[in-house]
Amino acid sequence: MNIVIIGSGYVGLVAGTCFAETGNDVTCVDIDSNKVKKLQSGDPVIYEPGLETLLKKNIKAGRIKFTVSLKDCVPNADVIFTAVGTPTGEDGSADLHHITDAVKAFAPLLDSYTLIVNKCTAPVGTISMVKDLILGLAAKGTEFDVASNPEFLKEGVAVQDFLYPDRVVIGVESSRAEKILKELYEPFVRNGNPIHVMDLRSAELTKYACNSFLAAKISFMNDMAALCEKLGADINSVRHGMSSDPRIGKSFLYSGLGYGGSCFPKDVKAIIRTAAEFGEDLPIVRSAETVNLHQRQRFIDKILKYFKGDVKGKTFAVWGLAFKPQTDDMREAPSIKVIEALCEKGAVIHATDPVAIDNARTAIRADVKYFSDHIECVDNAEALLVLTEWNEYRTFDPKKLKKHFQGRVIFDGRNIWNPSEIRKYGYDYFGVGRL
Repeated sequence: MNIVIIGSGYVGLVAGTCFAETGNDVTCVDIDSNKVKKLQSGDPVIYEPGLETLLKKNIKAGRIKFTVSLKDCVPNADVIFTAVGTPTGEDGSADLHHITDAVKAFAPLLDSYTLIVNKCTAPVGTISMVKDLILGLAAKGTEFDVASNPEFLKEGVAVQDFLYPDRVVIGVESSRAEKILKELYEPFVRNGNPIHVMDLRSAELTKYACNSFLAAKISFMNDMAALCEKLGADINSVRHGMSSDPRIGKSFLYSGLGYGGSCFPKDVKAIIRTAAEFGEDLPIVRSAETVNLHQRQRFIDKILKYFKGDVKGKTFAVWGLAFKPQTDDMREAPSIKVIEALCEKGAVIHATDPVAIDNARTAIRADVKYFSDHIECVDNAEALLVLTEWNEYRTFDPKKLKKHFQGRVIFDGRNIWNPSEIRKYGYDYFGVGRL
């Protein structure tokens, strides 16, 4: 198929590359000419394991290309995916101007049957709005269908998630649209995982429901972690006991600094806003957001309490800046609030991350000294803060740490270490809900 993907960000680039991998002709369109030049050279711009190799392979094969011009590709497209950003507006709702701008640009160029698919996360009713826009802008009699196809990619394993999805969700209005999307996704579900076909609004809501539920699981565990600290229980033991129950499962039961990234914070806000417009409160989802916001402050308060409120002039080494490992994404990263709060109190911050330092320089509005080597980062520090659970930190030898880190305290915001093992080396250790 001839596929056009409007938006070459995280979702659009992964989708375009993976569709090309299964033999489709893909054109990715972006308004950022500098980004397009980098993509044309095989530079994926974002850090995502496996993406660069797959991208260069398909560029060389001629199955994927990048452009700033819709005129060059829209008229010949079988399917157009919109994969642009839907950032949070001032009122908490999703800002849809990127979607409407894209539709206004491509609708007049449609000249034969085309399936228009919204892949970005957008409020219920968005694809119906897109349909009305196209009807008003396309030439009279232009044939098209609209569909919703929300993405469920996890940063850090997005390529794997796309190539081997646990499920595909599509919302359609016609059998023709259903047939096209099933044909497009058939190579990815040969292992028998389902393609769920439903109406447009149900597909749109499914994305929000999934992310809100997972956010609630994270916040629930952080609530339990806070209670563990009061009661003298260990959240790790509680988690093991819970996860063996098949009704609960093992995923998203880890306490820590709360969720971040481009999806959960934005989607939780958006579904709360959508519900409010229809007179619903969603108290569970609201509570998940509240707990998540408080979780960073709990961690900051723990640090301040240890130092009796005075961190002025004290050096803190920070391991991990990205909101999660295997990504350079700093959007809503917990590290931002923790670092900025300590800097406001006069602390000196030495920070490191395997891939996110460049993005952190932009995201963090504080004077931070960055280190490419996490060993050098701890030199002369009085405390070590673990804020992202990168594997190179998780498996780090405490003996080696002791040779370089002369401070007395470790604040493990991701519970990556065994408290008793760390304390053997004379450190004061504080996790999240750990004994």
